[in-house]
Amino acid sequence: MEKVTTPIEGLLVFKPRIFQDSRGAFFESFNQKAFDTATEGQFTFVQDNQSLSKKGVLRGLHFQKPPFAQGKLVRVIQGAVIDVAVDIRKDSKTYGEYFAIELSAENNLQFWIPPGFAHGFFATEEDTIFSYKCTDYYSPESEGTIKWNDAELDIDWKGIPTLISEKDEEGEEFSNFVSYF
Repeated sequence: MEKVTTPIEGLLVFKPRIFQDSRGAFFESFNQKAFDTATEGQFTFVQDNQSLSKKGVLRGLHFQKPPFAQGKLVRVIQGAVIDVAVDIRKDSKTYGEYFAIELSAENNLQFWIPPGFAHGFFATEEDTIFSYKCTDYYSPESEGTIKWNDAELDIDWKGIPTLISEKDEEGEEFSNFVSYF
């Protein structure tokens, strides 16, 4: 598995080695040793989640406050998304900046989002299956949401979302956001 750095410190992309032959394809979707090497062994996964989204669904921008902050290793099993992570680490030189990447069943890329980032995705294909490993358990009382279309963040979602939850529509404006990280 190849590790690719991004312009924002801590965010990583993993590109698997894919073996193809007349029968189809095989790749290793997770390897703890390789992940530990890439992240200096700082994280352990405790929960796996999966969602199914129609084309046009936008989910995010979500995070969990400490002490239940989550790191996420995300990938797409079927379909495609524009995946976005926003740096909400108040002492970071890239605070308030975002990184976006297309994740798809075709490219098999994985995106590591450590604690201290708000995360969201926009499904660009019908019946998109999104899978992610988390470093802490879900804690409803620790959940936070930043408005997905915040003018200050100015995220380019590469399309216009058509289905957004009420919770996500009512997310906090970034100008009023006080970081917990």
